[in-house]
Parts: sequence; C-alpha cells; structure tokens
Amino acid sequence: MDHQGRDTTQAAEIVELTYRPTRGDILAGIRVRDAIRRLNVLRGAVMALFTGFGLLLVVAPGGPQASNVLLCGLLVLFLWSVPHLQANQVLRIVKWQGEYRTTVTEAGVSATNEYVTLTVRWSLFRGYRETRDHVVLLSRDPNILCLEVLPKRGLGAPEDAERLLAILDRNLRRL
Repeated sequence: MDHQGRDTTQAAEIVELTYRPTRGDILAGIRVRDAIRRLNVLRGAVMALFTGFGLLLVVAPGGPQASNVLLCGLLVLFLWSVPHLQANQVLRIVKWQGEYRTTVTEAGVSATNEYVTLTVRWSLFRGYRETRDHVVLLSRDPNILCLEVLPKRGLGAPEDAERLLAILDRNLRRL
C-alpha cells in the first residue's frame, strides 16, 4: 500500500486551558513583562530615592515641612501601585467577557470566549517565562505591549503542564 505520507502523519499535539481571568493572572503577566524590561529595577531605584529623600527631610535640622514628607510618601506609594493599577484596568476590559478557552498547538495560541476568538501565531512572540502559577508569552515589540497569560489552574490535568511546556519549547525560547 502506498501511503505517500497522507495517513502516516500523527495528530498535532493540543493543550487546552479553561479559565476566567483574574487580577492575579494579569498582575503576574505585568510583573513578568516589567522584569524582562527591567522596569522593576528602575521603579525600585526611584522608590528608594524618594524614600531616602523623605527620610532626609524628617531628620533635617529645623524640622521638615509635613507636605514635603507626605509628597515623598505618596510618590513612593504611587510608584509601587502602578502594576496593580494596570492590572485593575486590564481586568475591567476582559472580565465581562467571561470564561476563556485557550488552545495551544504547534501553529500558535487561540483564545475564545463568548464574544471573540483570537488566534496568534508563534511569530508574534519573542519567548515565554514560566512562573509558579502561570506561563506568560511576551510579544516581540520593544515595549512588550502584547501578553498572553496562561494560568496553570486552567489546565485539565497535571500532565498537561508538561505538554504545554513541550509545545512552547519547540516554538519559543524560554526567557
């Protein structure tokens, strides 16, 4: 019998995730992006600078003006809260769309909900990073504006995590 390659091909490997996005999922993606871009280092340095400046104002002879110390404290609090504010904003955008069903294949990632289906090829992504609870795919653009956060809790079975990472390793580099 002459197969000519038609019926000897194996079925493509597919991993499916089902989940509702949470603030924690989005915050994990933002934290990974900030770590790759080294924004967490910059944010920490600026926070340390304003904290030090506020402490210098407190110990300065003649006493500090309360408004200056308060301003330094508010700036430090704001800088710390930026990723949290971003996560809240993104959650407002995606939360109403309900449950996501994401499929990861050799061709790319496809996310579907009640309102939309988005399919992205691997060429959009520069790589991925795994955290304890998530796998975050990061886009190629310099500012990493596009993220795909895959929460591990959405996997159907524990062995699906290994299959997911195997697909990602074949198509993307680990960052």
